Amino acid sequence: MKSTDRPSLAHYWTPRYWLTWTAIGMLRLIVHLPHRMRLKVGFAIGRLGHRMLASRRAVTRKNIALCFPELSADKRDELALAHFEALGASVIEMGIGRWSSDEELQQLTRIEGLEHINEPASKGVGVIILSAHFTTLEMSGRVLSMNIPPFDAVYRKNRNPLFTEILRTSREVSARGTIEKNDIKSMVRSLRSGTPVWYAPDQSYRGKQSALLPFFGVPAMTNTATGTLGRLGNAVAVPFFPRRLDDGTYVVSILPALTDFPDKDAVRDTEKYTDQLEKQIRLCPEQYYWVHKKFKNCPPPDDAVYSDLDALK
Repeated sequence: MKSTDRPSLAHYWTPRYWLTWTAIGMLRLIVHLPHRMRLKVGFAIGRLGHRMLASRRAVTRKNIALCFPELSADKRDELALAHFEALGASVIEMGIGRWSSDEELQQLTRIEGLEHINEPASKGVGVIILSAHFTTLEMSGRVLSMNIPPFDAVYRKNRNPLFTEILRTSREVSARGTIEKNDIKSMVRSLRSGTPVWYAPDQSYRGKQSALLPFFGVPAMTNTATGTLGRLGNAVAVPFFPRRLDDGTYVVSILPALTDFPDKDAVRDTEKYTDQLEKQIRLCPEQYYWVHKKFKNCPPPDDAVYSDLDALK
């Protein structure tokens, strides 16, 4: 949630963060460009990242090879480049979500399935808005906020505290408040009060509530806390996925709530979510967050997945 003892953004106006502030200022200017032009800028940023960030390029190629073994090597490389372009566009889209007008966002975006959130929320039922790390995620929060009751958004701390605060305040443009990803008590409190919680549990996780589960058929350490959150918060779980289309517009798909949720078996709850996630990724594979080491922290014999990254640079 918002905290009164958080430092203001002005607190970070020091030489240590001047490079970050310069990038933020440039982003603020780029957002004023026509939409297709600013997307082209984002794609160019992504192509530059693809060329310069060899280690992340290797992680992306490895993830794609694991999840799409049916693709040829050339096709996998094309998908990796397209992913970096989507990452570059995501920087621009974060700025659009923070600074663009409601009118512009409404023109750019089509939203489907609002009833799946609004109907239970209108009855005071907690709703877990169950999303995942797609490159268009930050922008989609603004669109969501214009169409559903006030909600709280979960965030993750970054090594750069200014970037953490920029991300957090960007989400607070859309959300009622923000909750740190390990603060389960606050999530449960919000859900029990009837406030929806925007939650994305798809990244690699090895903690008390985790299990080794298949992701595109590959073992991955997976967060299984969604069912527990639903049970403690008396909540339903509604999958929510954004996607950028070829014409530069966006569609936000809100799917029906997971059936038989929460189940007594947390793994089954997680598998229901993963099944929906994989289907969505196949619609726009370049827009999922492949640059993250999804398959790290696995126990033997699956612990050496990223041992050959040098060959993929």
